[in-house]
Amino acid sequence: MAIFNKLSSYSWGAKVVLTLAAFAVNFGEFWLIAQLCTSNSLAKSVALLKQPDILEHSQTLKTHFDALSKLINAMVNVTKCIVELTELPSKYISIDEPPLSTAMAHIHTATYWIISSVVVCVGQITGLMGMRQEFTISTSDAWELSSLAHKVSSIHEHLQSRLRLCYERIDEKKLMEDFEHFKRTIETPQVDNLMILQNIFGREENVLNPERAQVYINVLRKKHVLLLISDLDISQEEIRVLEVVYKERVSSRLNYEIIWLPIVDRTTWNDGYKENFSTMQSNMSWYTVRNHVAIEPAVVKYIREEWGFVKKPIVVTLNPQGKVLCPNALNMMRIWGNAAFPFSSEIEERFWKAKPWTLDLLVARLEPNLPTWVSQQKVVCFYGGVKMEWIESFTTATKGVAKALDIGIEMVYVGKKNARERVQKITGLIKEKQLSHAWEDDNVWFFWNLLESMLYSKTQHGKTIENDVIKQEVMTMLGYDSSKMDGLCSTPDRVKW
Repeated sequence: MAIFNKLSSYSWGAKVVLTLAAFAVNFGEFWLIAQLCTSNSLAKSVALLKQPDILEHSQTLKTHFDALSKLINAMVNVTKCIVELTELPSKYISIDEPPLSTAMAHIHTATYWIISSVVVCVGQITGLMGMRQEFTISTSDAWELSSLAHKVSSIHEHLQSRLRLCYERIDEKKLMEDFEHFKRTIETPQVDNLMILQNIFGREENVLNPERAQVYINVLRKKHVLLLISDLDISQEEIRVLEVVYKERVSSRLNYEIIWLPIVDRTTWNDGYKENFSTMQSNMSWYTVRNHVAIEPAVVKYIREEWGFVKKPIVVTLNPQGKVLCPNALNMMRIWGNAAFPFSSEIEERFWKAKPWTLDLLVARLEPNLPTWVSQQKVVCFYGGVKMEWIESFTTATKGVAKALDIGIEMVYVGKKNARERVQKITGLIKEKQLSHAWEDDNVWFFWNLLESMLYSKTQHGKTIENDVIKQEVMTMLGYDSSKMDGLCSTPDRVKW
């Protein structure tokens, strides 16, 4: 009790630190000699001079020393926990609220057991230092040390778990603080986009340019920047479609750049993800981040909550001043390509008002023969399905009707959504039997994703199937499942599915 009375004016953290410090000052030399005398020549020499009996009985005392060592290490670990808990930043965590209040309630008990353990250690070490030829050691002494070590270790585990909860709470508060800071920054008018980009990448000041050289982020300053946001599962078809648009910007003299922002789970990162990340980088012809942790966690939170990223890729457009022009321009990039630059929500809405529901809107970039067919006043029939028997019957019947009516017709197989392998097989058979034209994989993928983009774009602008004809038609096309067959026949100015 004398020790507790002497330390009564100190904080709980100071109590344990002062106690351990006093213990180390008084018994540190002995403990070092006892620990190292069998393996270190200098310690052995000192032991011969100061503690010859310890050296002589070192093997017999090994169990005793091991128990002492475990207890001392446990005391040090608990002390570190107590100090950490008392020094947590009050800005982010309150001592009056869980989990810190819960942890602090156990510090009194932890301090008691540390000081009590120090007293026991002092008593036993003093006995060892004073022994001579009448060397004896009690089994109960070693048991007492082991028992205390177990008790103090249990306290350490409990405090450590409380400390982890405290750090989680602090991280949550810091994340929210950084989130609000980024939100204010991106919603405040800026002179240029550099501050926004710096906030996105935080301490990561360099990115990889299209040639895969490291460059400072300010190379994107005062440019239109398209943030391609995805996980590591972005499809190669998606990359190829964007690459076409990106490369065409040069001939169109458009001053914009794309940079890939991968959204990954840092806690599950492994070599497989690393390899996938590197593969994605090598497949992209635009700017990318240097590593998977380049994006600040608060920005990832903002991307998910404010820009609505879940799984599917999105493209957020920033103008040269860093203003967000559209939270997802990927749809209009698929539909209109660079014609929609600078890819703002206003341009998207204007295009929908100006562009009619025609064959050109649907497949102009997919079917190179379309201008010729249109000039020849042919009916163009695009059809899908995954049952070969039906396809043969449908193409034969359609051609027969067209011939009987003396109508010029061209037929194109467009596959089916989410049936890649079956579509590939059927495409081969259609070409082999010369039933009709048939698109390759990328065009099939793009056609069905173009329809989805039209649907999402219309929805984004508040259109419903009740008040929008295009949305009605698109939903009809997308509504067919793999058990049904479908065909779209069109003249240049009219589309009917």
